[in-house]
Amino acid sequence: MKRALLAAAAAVLALTGAADAQNYPWKPTKPITVVVPWGAGGSTDQVVRLLAKEIEGEIGQTLVIVNQPGASGSIGTKSALEAPKDGYTWTSGAAKDMGTYSVTGLLNTKLSDFHLFLGIINASVVGVNASTPYKTLDDLIKAMKEKPNGVTVATAGINSSGGNALGALQQAAGVQARQVTYDGGNPSVIATAGGETQVTTQLAVEQAEMIRAKRIRPLAVVSSRPLIIDGVPEIPAIVTLLPNMRVADDYFGIFVPKGVPDEVVKTLEAIWKDKMANSEALKKYAQSRGAIVSVVSGEEAQKAAMPSVQALAWGLWDRKEAKVEPSTVGIPRP
Repeated sequence: MKRALLAAAAAVLALTGAADAQNYPWKPTKPITVVVPWGAGGSTDQVVRLLAKEIEGEIGQTLVIVNQPGASGSIGTKSALEAPKDGYTWTSGAAKDMGTYSVTGLLNTKLSDFHLFLGIINASVVGVNASTPYKTLDDLIKAMKEKPNGVTVATAGINSSGGNALGALQQAAGVQARQVTYDGGNPSVIATAGGETQVTTQLAVEQAEMIRAKRIRPLAVVSSRPLIIDGVPEIPAIVTLLPNMRVADDYFGIFVPKGVPDEVVKTLEAIWKDKMANSEALKKYAQSRGAIVSVVSGEEAQKAAMPSVQALAWGLWDRKEAKVEPSTVGIPRP
């Protein structure tokens, strides 16, 4: 009888995940700080808050999200990089941003300085204020050609997803727009929706609500495949309109500086394999916001993220927006 009760209790614990939590090698004794190096409400902030909830449920400890924007995300990233390597300070963002700070001269770091725990692939959208006359991407490109620097585009900086998308668009189409930078994707989108700028090239997850509200009109997604957002007609892939435009999967997640105790890394790897890979919350978020679930960590994450790092780094170099040639910091040309 006693044996049967113990077996039943073990089954209940396994279903709730409590048993798994007890078996993780790391048992944090205080809250963990996760630096979001961008403003509240943006793509990184959205993803990190979702991932944090999933992690909290597994390790039984609070994750404190700290927004620390500035200098295209490098200020917050630097604070996490310089924190004690005790496992209690992490950072976050797009892997391609992390991988190119050394190219733009913002921060002397590289992708391999971090353990990557990726959860979402995001794509930028060329979205225009709904009151503008631009109905198609061709309309927008024509306007940019007729008035160089006359079309205003809101981004979170040259190192951001929006900045990268704008740079690639300008290069592929042979045009020049006026980039207006903000401390994150959310304020960039708000600026465009409110008419402060005409265009934004920030991520779909940041624009989704404004697109659904018909305050922003999506013209193309910066991807090799069309994008579906709940309640919105299919957004065409930009490569069907600009075949020579460079695109690569843009991975987002949590980054833990190398040098932390092994048990911290092993615990997160186990959570990524057992919990994140089957997260219904992550799937629901992606479906509603126009993102793709892609849960990877370890060497697989490093390999998955590198094409976007290469595309951004060499795009910046070719557009003369970089200070350091990518090959000198270990980024080969794609």
